[in-house]
Amino acid sequence: MSKKTLVFGASLKPNRYSNYAIQRLVAHNKKVVAFGLMKGKVADVDIDSELVQYENIDTVTLYLNKKKQVAYYDYIVSLRPKRVIFNPGTENPEFYNLLKENNIAYEASCTLVLLATNQY
Repeated sequence: MSKKTLVFGASLKPNRYSNYAIQRLVAHNKKVVAFGLMKGKVADVDIDSELVQYENIDTVTLYLNKKKQVAYYDYIVSLRPKRVIFNPGTENPEFYNLLKENNIAYEASCTLVLLATNQY
């Protein structure tokens, strides 16, 4: 298995991009953990509904709009990921600055496109 990705804002609904991202990450043999409002399972990945201090997170891929992200700034920074991906609709310059101050890389991109083009 490769580096671990946290899908943050994961949904059990199959028509949500976060759900599809979990499926595609698993299909690309990526190790995945997930956090969402509802506990459940997608592609054999458990979605936690309580914050867990995950170890060795390489990438956090966000599926929360910028207003909802504010409550999780400290938590995400505390995980010390190598990078945070801001998927379309989650762009947040305020959070970019906080990540930069903490030496965490970020990019406004699409996890699904990165996977499809082998740039993940």
